[in-house]
Amino acid sequence: MLAYFTFISVQRLIFNADNPLAAAKKYVPIYIFMTVMVICLVTLKKGLKHVGLEMTDVQSWGLSVIVSLISAVLCGFYIQRQQYNPLDDKDMHFSNVEKVFGILMVVTACAMAFAHGSNDVANAIGPLSAVVSIVESSGQIASQSSIAWWILPLGGIGIVIGLASLGHKVMATVGTGITHLTPSRGFAAQLATAATVVIASGTGLPISTTQTLVGAVMGVGLARGIAALNLNVLRNIVVSWIVTLPAGAILAIVFFYIIRSLFS
Repeated sequence: MLAYFTFISVQRLIFNADNPLAAAKKYVPIYIFMTVMVICLVTLKKGLKHVGLEMTDVQSWGLSVIVSLISAVLCGFYIQRQQYNPLDDKDMHFSNVEKVFGILMVVTACAMAFAHGSNDVANAIGPLSAVVSIVESSGQIASQSSIAWWILPLGGIGIVIGLASLGHKVMATVGTGITHLTPSRGFAAQLATAATVVIASGTGLPISTTQTLVGAVMGVGLARGIAALNLNVLRNIVVSWIVTLPAGAILAIVFFYIIRSLFS
């Protein structure tokens, strides 16, 4: 839903304007402000307390606004200084507008990477941190456990290795298989996903970033009409979501009995 309404706003404010390139230069810094604001607010209000830093609401909002404004102004200057060739629009309509959104995609990609790390790495190292806490406390199970310092970099290294080795297959499915994406559509999907995931992380909901991103890409496709979606790919994705739940449970049972028989 967020991706759908974000892309609808882009269409009405920029692509339907009399001068789309001028409108893009005007409104893209506002979208950058929104993106940075989401990340700053959740980081300052939810994340820093876990590393021993506390801020009041006024301090968090003030610093978030300042950082977001600086980011928007800097990106605005960069966009204005870029060279745009009107002849490019003859080969591909709105080519220069998409070039502006290409700059914005860098910002939203960073926001998406932040959101992904704040949520999905926790899904992997959460059970590990609980087990390490139990081992360190000689088998005592506490209502709350502290996370060992080495677990966080371990999770970061693991997600980077997985991305580098097998991530390209998921990138191809999400990036090209569901619907045709341009920088403006990709921006709407990534901003919506980052906002959803970061808010969920701040409230403690361990949602799936990949599922959220697929939903956002679907929303962007639906903004152009259901014919813009590859329903066969979506069907396979939904089926895989359903299959992986019992498959993961069954494999966990099998591995548990194997490990128990080896060490009991």
